[in-house]
Amino acid sequence: MHAFDVLGDPVRRRILELLAGGEMTSGAVCAAIQEEFGISQPAVSQHLRVLRDNGFASVRPEGTRRLYRVRPEPLRDVDNWLDHFRRFWTPHLDALATELARGRRERRIREADERTDP
Repeated sequence: MHAFDVLGDPVRRRILELLAGGEMTSGAVCAAIQEEFGISQPAVSQHLRVLRDNGFASVRPEGTRRLYRVRPEPLRDVDNWLDHFRRFWTPHLDALATELARGRRERRIREADERTDP
C-alpha cells in the first residue's frame, strides 16, 4: 500500500496524531478512536494493523498489553516527496512572517508613542 493510501484515511491519520504524543496501549487508542469516530474495536484494530503492516507504527508487548508508537521512517519518505512542492507555499509563508513582523513593529511604535503623548 502506498503511503498516501495509508494516510488518506482520517481514522489512521488520527491514530498517528495520538501516537505522536507518545506510546499508547491498544486499549487507549481504541477508546479514543471509538469515541471520536464511533467505530468498533475490531475496526480500530484493523486500522492499527494497516499502520503496522505499512511501517507507520510499531507494537511491543508488555505483559498482556500491546504498546503502539509512531515509526518516523515512512513519514520522512512522505516529507521528502513533499519537498518537490514546498516552493508553492514556502514563499507565501515567508511573506506572511514578514507581514506579521511588520505588524508587531508598528504596534510597538504606536504603543511607545501613546505612552509618550499624554
